[in-house]
Amino acid sequence: DLTRFSNEDIVCIAGIEVKSKQCVRPLPYLEKSKCRKLNLFPGAILEGKFVKPKVVDKPHTEDMNYEKLSFKGPCTSEEFENVLKTTIYPSINKGFENKVPAGTKVIPHGNPPSRSIITLELKPNQVEIVKNAFDPKSPRVNIMDNDGRTYTYLSVTDLGFYNFAVSKQKDPHYTDELNEFIKGQKMVYVRIGLSRRYKSPDDRDGYWIQANGIYTFPEFKTNLRTYE
Repeated sequence: DLTRFSNEDIVCIAGIEVKSKQCVRPLPYLEKSKCRKLNLFPGAILEGKFVKPKVVDKPHTEDMNYEKLSFKGPCTSEEFENVLKTTIYPSINKGFENKVPAGTKVIPHGNPPSRSIITLELKPNQVEIVKNAFDPKSPRVNIMDNDGRTYTYLSVTDLGFYNFAVSKQKDPHYTDELNEFIKGQKMVYVRIGLSRRYKSPDDRDGYWIQANGIYTFPEFKTNLRTYE
C-alpha cells in the first residue's frame, strides 16, 4: 500500500512479508521522491532488513525500522492477489478484534486492537466511491461489510486514488467513472487501516478507520497508480 499524508513530500508504505504473512510498515516514512525513484507501486516486491522497534504501541504493531530497502520488480497480478488473500478478515469488526463500536468508524483510544491493517474481500456492489463535499481532492468510500455493517464516508488514503481525485477535481462526475469501473470487476480488496490517534472537534478520540488501498481484480485502472 502507498498512502498519503497532509505532508505531500512523504508516503507511508505497507507490505506483506510473504513467508510469515506478517504486515510490515517501514519507518521512517519514505520521501515521495524516493518512492518515485524506486518506481514503487502497489504490487512491488521490496527487499530489506526490518527490525522491530524497542517500543511499539498498539494498534500500530506493524511498525518496523528498515535498512537497505531495494526494489526487486513488480509481482504478477496473480501473485498480488494471492498475497492480499493471506491477510483477509471476514469483516472490519472481526479484523480489529470486535472492538469497533456499532455505528461508528473510530475505535476508542483506551481499547486498541493488536493490529492496524487488515484486508477485506468484497464484491463490487459493496464498495462505492463518493465525493468529499468539503474537499474535492480527498475522496471518500462507503462500504457494506460482510457482517452487514455499513461504514460511510471513510477517508481514502490510497495515494493513487487521491492523485486521481486531484487531477479530476473539476469534473463533477469523476466518481461515476470510478464506480463504473469497479462495478465491472469481479472482486475488490480493500486494505483497511487505522489512523494514528486523533481527537475530532466533537471529542471522538481514538483510531479512525480508513481505506489505505483499494485493489480491483482482474483489471485495474493505470491512472489510479500515479505520483502526480
